[in-house]
Amino acid sequence: MTDTETQNAAPPIEDRPDEGVGGAIKALIEDGQTLVEAEIAYRKAQAAYSLGQAKSIAVLLVLGLAFGFFTLLALVVGLLLALAAMVGVWGALAIVGGVLAILSGVCLLLAIRRMSRAKAALSGGATSA
Repeated sequence: MTDTETQNAAPPIEDRPDEGVGGAIKALIEDGQTLVEAEIAYRKAQAAYSLGQAKSIAVLLVLGLAFGFFTLLALVVGLLLALAAMVGVWGALAIVGGVLAILSGVCLLLAIRRMSRAKAALSGGATSA
């Protein structure tokens, strides 16, 4: 230990004067306040970290969805061009448009079913799958 550490160190228990119950309660209250302040500071740091991570996650999700959308768009255009050579432009539009309409209808139907199941589960009713 250095000289400054020796000076700042608390005296051994045997050398301390008897503080009594009042001193112990006062020390307990101070320790509790310190603990609460430390917990608040920890939670603030935790919230700041979570907020920073949430922002970057949101940006990455938006970019991922945008790139996914453009990938599907390129796939649809490529499919239209490939089918146009085989069945003509209007036939390619009808095929691709029809398949996309069927896919969107199926997705919407599944979403509506899940919403109704979620409503039933939250309201307390039970439905069979």
